[in-house]
Amino acid sequence: MVTKLDRLARSLPDARNIADELTTKGVTLSIGGSLYDPNDAVGRLLFNVLGMVAEFEADLIRARTREGMAIAKSKGRLRGKQPKLSPSKRKHLLATHAAGTHTQSELAELFDVSRATIYRELQRIQPTT
Repeated sequence: MVTKLDRLARSLPDARNIADELTTKGVTLSIGGSLYDPNDAVGRLLFNVLGMVAEFEADLIRARTREGMAIAKSKGRLRGKQPKLSPSKRKHLLATHAAGTHTQSELAELFDVSRATIYRELQRIQPTT
């Protein structure tokens, strides 16, 4: 049972493959309350039309999302995830680490961040090859 065809697959070829696989296993596919019969010409037509419409809707949503993100980025509103440490705290972290008086776990506790954040900040100054 699938409420809408776009919940079954992301593209029409994927939907066809899934429907064919289910049919060969003897499973009856119900889309939105109607049964899909792959042996019926009208059933195949409706399945393909619904699949094309679902794929078209998904493409429109992706296009609008990309357009909205581009507009937000041009206005400076799409900045992504903000850094855990301010520039001054980052500078202090690097200086404290360079002094060698604290372990990474102690630095994480001292700066109230996770150890992963400490490792990431240290990796930025010491990239591995």
